[in-house]
Amino acid sequence: MWNGRSIAVVLPTYREKASIRAIVEGFAALEIVDEIIVVNNNAEPGTSDAVAGTPAREVFESRQGYGAAIRRGIAETDTDLICICEPDGTFEPADLHKLLAYSEDFDFVYGSRTMRDFIWEGANMGPFLRWGNWAVAKLIEVLFNTASLTDVGCTMRLVPGPPVRRLLPLFTVEDGAFGPEMLMLSIIAGWRIVQLPVNYRPRRGRPGTTENTAEAMKIGLQMISLIARTRKRRPQLLRALVREGATPEVVDGPA
Repeated sequence: MWNGRSIAVVLPTYREKASIRAIVEGFAALEIVDEIIVVNNNAEPGTSDAVAGTPAREVFESRQGYGAAIRRGIAETDTDLICICEPDGTFEPADLHKLLAYSEDFDFVYGSRTMRDFIWEGANMGPFLRWGNWAVAKLIEVLFNTASLTDVGCTMRLVPGPPVRRLLPLFTVEDGAFGPEMLMLSIIAGWRIVQLPVNYRPRRGRPGTTENTAEAMKIGLQMISLIARTRKRRPQLLRALVREGATPEVVDGPA
């Protein structure tokens, strides 16, 4: 609990057996998190053993993909706030305090990994990924005339529970492009958003998807295509957001 608001942490896991236990314990040690949900997305053998005995609750999602796992995790929550974070050791659980500080003034608080002073030695954020994420984030900033954005693919974020649960019927992405879909829907709906730098460390365990340049380029192109389609469909999406009650006027308005 933080300032009277309950907090859940959603950790999607696929290839994080080596780090998942330490990340769960790191969030638990903050003593402000009410629930930690590990979404086992057809994870590597031994992952459940690593989670066993920790304060986390493990749920299973058979649909493959980062987006599918996050959507399942969100659906499992009933808290006021939800922190989403990859449990691969690249993010610091303590940075949740930083996100919470901004949640007093903003609804959706997104992390950014592209500020050089927060990128640790050995982290997978070379010039190609750093400037690529920055450029695609700026594309969203320009096309949607929104707040300053510096990273399109950062997993770590703090989102309000009731609005993001109402967004669930509108999410379509089940793979690595899910992050920008949530970002754009929160912008279209009219929520107050901000993006701020978080620590980014080397990944523990098996290599991640973006450590392969070809795969990183593929995901980047998928994101650009999604951005273009979403911008074109903005009027229809806004009507759908209103219909689902996922706008500030409905969620924050009178009952």
